[in-house]
Amino acid sequence: MNTRLSRLPIGERIKLVEELWDSIAADQKALPLTNEQKAELDRRLDAYEADGNQGRLAGESISDIRRKL
Repeated sequence: MNTRLSRLPIGERIKLVEELWDSIAADQKALPLTNEQKAELDRRLDAYEADGNQGRLAGESISDIRRKL
C-alpha cells in the first residue's frame, strides 16, 4: 500500500475514492460498452419489461435493511 495514502485518516481516504469514482462516472464516454455488454443490458431490459414488476421504493428497501441490522 502507498505509505502516504495509508497515513491519511480512513475518512479522507474514503473521500478520495468517492471523488475518483465520481470523476470516472462523469467521463463514461471514455469507456464504451462492448457488444456483449449491450446485449446483456438489452436482455435485462427485456426481462424487466416482460416481468411487469415495478419493484419497490428505495425507502422501503432501506427501512427493511435497517430493521434487520
